[in-house]
Amino acid sequence: MASSCPCVKDWLGELDKQSFTALLSKLIGESKFVQNNPPDLIPEEDRIVKHVLDSLLPFSTTTGGGPLVVRHVSYHPNRGNVIVEYPGTVPGKVLSFVGMHMDVVTADPSDWEFDPFSMSIDGDKLRGRGTTDCLGHVALVTELMKRLGETKPNLKSTVVAVFIASEENSSITGVGVDALVKDGLLNKLKDGPLFWIDTADKQPCIGTGGMIPWNLKVTGKLFHSGLPHKAINPLELAMEALKVIQSRFYRDFPPHPKEEIYGFATPSTMKPTQWSYPGGGINQIPYECTISGDVSVTDVMKKLEGYVSDINENIEKLDSRGPVSKYVLPDENLRGRLGISFNEASGGVACNLESRGFHVLCKATEEIVGHVKPYSITGTLPLIRELQVTFLPISSQLFSSG
Repeated sequence: MASSCPCVKDWLGELDKQSFTALLSKLIGESKFVQNNPPDLIPEEDRIVKHVLDSLLPFSTTTGGGPLVVRHVSYHPNRGNVIVEYPGTVPGKVLSFVGMHMDVVTADPSDWEFDPFSMSIDGDKLRGRGTTDCLGHVALVTELMKRLGETKPNLKSTVVAVFIASEENSSITGVGVDALVKDGLLNKLKDGPLFWIDTADKQPCIGTGGMIPWNLKVTGKLFHSGLPHKAINPLELAMEALKVIQSRFYRDFPPHPKEEIYGFATPSTMKPTQWSYPGGGINQIPYECTISGDVSVTDVMKKLEGYVSDINENIEKLDSRGPVSKYVLPDENLRGRLGISFNEASGGVACNLESRGFHVLCKATEEIVGHVKPYSITGTLPLIRELQVTFLPISSQLFSSG
């Protein structure tokens, strides 16, 4: 957009703060109804859509009031997406803003010092659920598209904004950007830079990690805790085995040379996040337990399976915990054992640092914030990876800050 006309910023002017805060106040007022945590909380994104359409339709071809082409696309009742286009003059030339999602994570009002479901102002801070993730982004891009519709600048590039449903939870599919991609509604975006608008930071996010959820099931032998020498304690076995697995992982997957270039805060990691067992009394050593977690490398499964296989074959060599802690009961021909399984993997994304879109974003950030320091996170954004793999060349994939 910046290359189409040197005076675009003059055309658009400064953000209308009164209009922006008024719209954001309406959106946050709906945030209670767009919390996304199925099956208990299924968002009704059309509550947000209504306010977006109220702002944009007066400047659209739908009403005849302006040039904006506005589409409300729904795949589930009350759960719509909105695609808005401001037409450019050069066919096939496009710039897009995608990812402004209209659902939010849950909020328990008892944990907040103020009402999370209504916007409040504290000095220069706007407060409320969704302010930074992501209703504030929805309001900001709505104001941008509204301003384009009002001022009608002569741009070479078509500017597209895609407001999406169902970003915060992926248990219900076929609702948001995944469905839009499947239907080919975003195909035209491949011809230009795409900015994913969903980070709660002032700086550009230029990369994410991949992620595989894993489950390490450990089987021992149940027995009374007063006779621990007759048991194989799966909890102790799990702790010792995981220590070996993690040590081998970090040896085999050292920091990548480009981590510093992309500004990752951490290298690839393999860590536990959950622990479960079948239950029982405090005086009972259980027969099994499961440790679950995630690993931020997508080509690691064979390695982890190899680690587990080695431990099973040499389980008597594993460190134990005390004089009666053991993982083999020869008299009973019993051995503790491990098994590892994986859930669906999500790939990471690396933006092209040579792309013009990246350099334009950095320059704009420096102008507004005063400095620019792009960064990457090992958190995973599977929707973006899906966009990139499906049809976008890596050179056109960018994230934008909020």
